[in-house]
Amino acid sequence: MAGADVLNIGDGDFNKEVLQSDTPVLVDFWATWCGPCRNIAPVIDALATEYKGRVKVAKIDIDANQDTPQQYGIRSIPTLLVFKGGKVVETIIGAGGGRTKIEDAIKKTL
Repeated sequence: MAGADVLNIGDGDFNKEVLQSDTPVLVDFWATWCGPCRNIAPVIDALATEYKGRVKVAKIDIDANQDTPQQYGIRSIPTLLVFKGGKVVETIIGAGGGRTKIEDAIKKTL
């Protein structure tokens, strides 16, 4: 459930792909059964393509990967975290606000 420019990651590669990334990373914590997650998926895909090379966009399925969501206190999905320099710099909980809210969070890291 991800576009060509979205990276599917798990607990095992989270450190390498997100925390050690040279570019900001938008991480979408989601699950297959989550309706709002499916609703914002096209927005996430579009932003991944538009910001390719400047921002990495990744998705992590909370059902298949439980350690990372627990570590970051994910209690509601979708939750989007923007990382820069290995630290969370922006948090968006829920699908409210749509593309504008997500894109504003990305732009703050550039």
